[in-house]
Amino acid sequence: MAVSADAPSSSDLLAAEVARRRTFAIISHPDAGKTTLTEKTLLYAGAIELAGAVRGRKSQRHALSDWMEVERQRGISITSAALEFELDDCKITLLDTPGHRDFSEDTYRTLLAVDSAVMVIDAAKGIEDQTRKLFEVCRRRGLPILTFVNKLDLPSRDPLELVDEIERVLQIAAAPVNWPIGDGDRFKGVYDLERHQVLLYERSVGGQRRAPVAVTSVTDPLLVTLLGEAACARLREAVALLETAGTPFDRDAYLAAAQTPVFFGSALTNFGLEPFLRALVQLAPSPRPRPSTRGLIDPTAPDFSGFVFKIQANMNPRHRDRIAFVRVCSGRLSRDMQVMNPRLKTPVRLARPHRFFGRERETVETAVAGDVVGLVNPGRFAIGDTLFAGTPAEYPPIPRFAAEHFGIARLRDIRFKQFDEGVKQLEEEGLMQVVFPTAGRREPILGVVGALQLDVVEARLTSEYGVSCEVQRLNYVSARWVAGSDEAMRAIELPGQGVLQATDRQGRLVLLFASSWELDYCQRKNPDLELLAVA
Repeated sequence: MAVSADAPSSSDLLAAEVARRRTFAIISHPDAGKTTLTEKTLLYAGAIELAGAVRGRKSQRHALSDWMEVERQRGISITSAALEFELDDCKITLLDTPGHRDFSEDTYRTLLAVDSAVMVIDAAKGIEDQTRKLFEVCRRRGLPILTFVNKLDLPSRDPLELVDEIERVLQIAAAPVNWPIGDGDRFKGVYDLERHQVLLYERSVGGQRRAPVAVTSVTDPLLVTLLGEAACARLREAVALLETAGTPFDRDAYLAAAQTPVFFGSALTNFGLEPFLRALVQLAPSPRPRPSTRGLIDPTAPDFSGFVFKIQANMNPRHRDRIAFVRVCSGRLSRDMQVMNPRLKTPVRLARPHRFFGRERETVETAVAGDVVGLVNPGRFAIGDTLFAGTPAEYPPIPRFAAEHFGIARLRDIRFKQFDEGVKQLEEEGLMQVVFPTAGRREPILGVVGALQLDVVEARLTSEYGVSCEVQRLNYVSARWVAGSDEAMRAIELPGQGVLQATDRQGRLVLLFASSWELDYCQRKNPDLELLAVA
């Protein structure tokens, strides 16, 4: 059959698909409303019919992105979740990240896989510690950031004060795109500064469905009746001030991560969500070129490339499978295609790539730059692996984090095989580092960045692997992998009996220190050895 001269080429089709991708993460301090905003984004996109409260009654649904049993018990996000859906002819991939600081590694790895971020701020608390830290990670990556000031349905700080704090604390220009009308029980809606429209909302029961919205202008005489004279006067005064002295939105500055557009609203009551979601589609960037060993790789380049940024065990408890999450960076991934894994120096067949919606999955035939796919991992993929077809390339390695808290995992029954398998698979996820003492019982010592992670390991070993175990805290503050010549290793000098000697799965020597003094002593006395914080 003859092909029309006007028919789009395969490269044109690829470019069109890449252009409609939006891949972003949501960052916030714990309890700023990140998971609620995630759920409401899905509600307004039509991806779910009813939004479930994160900490509601026992009869209510749990947040779809919090699919782990331990997440539902504790009411917090402890692992990143991939949620893919369509919105206004754009294909959105939302990577929901843990807000708790104890899970910063998972959040950091996830931020390497997105093209932009949404920063959620509590309207009563402003910029909080974890928000600032995650913002700095985004800044180092040059990620454009949309800001959503949340919880206007509760008593809140002055909006001008919040905008000033964003600029002062984060050192970024803040451009209000809409403005709140009241706060707490007087919160009625927002004023759209670009369209010069007042958006007034009605509360729905439990915020489970879309909030009805009425649109009018700031000069509408009925506004006084609806808001009251004082509130109406405050709104008109604020609008006049912002239109004359406010920072205007500049899309180029936003894409350069020099300015953040600011939206106000309430994720719980669904007020102000439409302007925010419209901006997410219209303003957030599609995939951009990424640095590699062969220079910048354009997302529309014909050869497939991508990298593994996350591994998750037991998403399907019946099959005990492990999923490697891959961010597609260029070209087109096809089902059953062969790719190279440079770390293994061997080809790998991508038999059944999946798209995800929380825990739910379905097999996909193709994926393009901007997509996140899951690959069943029989031990062939590790965090940071580059996968490519065609021209060789490798993406930068994903940094590891030094452990600061330690515990020894002790089995309390006889299910040794399940226990060993569980420890190994959770280690593969990057949740912890595992070493074994060189003397005494060969019980695994777990090293984690945040103390809460030890509780999570214990809970997951029990719920996902069916073993009775406990993780007992150890009084060590740091671990160091020892590297050097055989002669220097044999002559190593340690400060007394306080340092624990261990080995990792590769047989490398690891020292655990109970104080910074012990570590400093060891470094001074062994100048010919390298003491590495991560393997």
